[in-house]
Amino acid sequence: MFDTADIGRERGWAAVALALVLAVVGGSLLFPREVYGGFVWHYFWGPVFADANGAVCAVWDGGARTLLYSQSACSAAAEPVAYPGYTLVSEVGYMVTLVIALYGVLILLQRLDIGNSRRFFFALFPFMFLGGALRTVEDAMDAARDAGVEPAIAYPWNSLIISPVIYVTVFAVTLAAVVLWVGLERRDVIEGYERPLAATGGGLTLACVGYLTYLAATTDYVHSHPVFTVFTLLFATLFTAATWWLVKRYAPVVAEATPRIGPFVVWAHAVDGVANVIGIDWGAELGLAYDMVPKHPVNRGIIAITEGIVPPSIAHYTGTGWPFLLVKLGIAVAAVWLFDERIFEDSPRYAVLLLVAIVAVGLGPGSRDMLRATFGI
Repeated sequence: MFDTADIGRERGWAAVALALVLAVVGGSLLFPREVYGGFVWHYFWGPVFADANGAVCAVWDGGARTLLYSQSACSAAAEPVAYPGYTLVSEVGYMVTLVIALYGVLILLQRLDIGNSRRFFFALFPFMFLGGALRTVEDAMDAARDAGVEPAIAYPWNSLIISPVIYVTVFAVTLAAVVLWVGLERRDVIEGYERPLAATGGGLTLACVGYLTYLAATTDYVHSHPVFTVFTLLFATLFTAATWWLVKRYAPVVAEATPRIGPFVVWAHAVDGVANVIGIDWGAELGLAYDMVPKHPVNRGIIAITEGIVPPSIAHYTGTGWPFLLVKLGIAVAAVWLFDERIFEDSPRYAVLLLVAIVAVGLGPGSRDMLRATFGI
C-alpha cells in the first residue's frame, strides 16, 4: 500500500511535469517566435519534421513550415532553421526529460510493486535493441524516398520512430508489455512475467530486423552487409571481456555489487563505441559506398579533437573514431562503479531502473549504428 509520503511524491512529480509542460505551451503561445520558433522548433520538433520528410532542413516562419532540400537554400534561409540530428541544447533537453521520466517510471513501478530485482533488468534488456532497430526501419524509409520509391511508413507516422519521439514510442510499447504480462501473472495465467516480457522485446526486435532483411532481398535501396553486425558484436564482446578482466584484476571493488549486470552495461556501451569506429573509419573498406557520419555532437567533437592531434599519415591507418570507444568504455566502468550493494538494498527499484537507462543510452544508438551499416542505409 502507498503511504502519505508516496502520495506526496506522486503529486510532486505530477506538479513539476505539469509546470514544465505549461511553461513550454504557455511560452509558445505568448511568445511564438522566441519560445516556439527559437527553442521548441529549432532544437526539438523542427529536426524531427525535417528528418521525417527527408529534407536537409526545415524553416519555421510565423506558423508556415517550409522544407528545403539543399544546403545552399538552408544557409540562405532566415532563422529559425532546423536541421535533422542532435545539438548540445537538444541533448541537454533530452537528458532533463529523461531524469523526470525516470522518476515517473519509478513511481509507476512502486504502484505495480515490480522492478525491485535484478531479473527485471534482464527482462527489459531485449527492449534496448528495439529502439535502434525501429530507428533503422525509418532510415530504410529515408532510403526509399531518396530512391524515388514511396516509403511504406510516411509522414506523419514515421515521426513516431524518429528521435526523440521514438523514445516515447518504445517506452509505450515496453510499458504495455509490462502491464500485460504482469497482469497475466497476477491472474495466474502465467508463472512469472520476466521471460514472456523478454521474449516480447526480443520478438519485436527480430521482426524489425526481419523486415530490413526482406527489404535488402527485394529492393535496390537497402543492402546486406552482415560483416558489420558480426564485427560489431565480436569486437564489443572482446573489448568487454578485456575491460571486465582488468576491472576484476585491478579494481574489484567496481564489480562487487554488479557481477552479472556490470558486463552487460560495459558491453552495451562497447557496442556503441565499436559500431561508431567500424562505420565511421572503415565503412567504405568493408563494403559501404562511403564511411558513416557521426550523428551526435559529443562523438563529432571527440573525432574533431583526434583529427587535430593525430597526424593524417597515422590516422590513415588508425582512424579517428577509436577515442570514442575508449571514452564509452570508461564511462560504462565509471557508471558501474557508482553502484554498491547498499543502493540495491535501500532502493532496489531505483538501482535497477537507473541501470536500464544507462544501458539504453549505449545500446540504443549503438544498435542503430550497427544496423545502419549492416543494411547500407
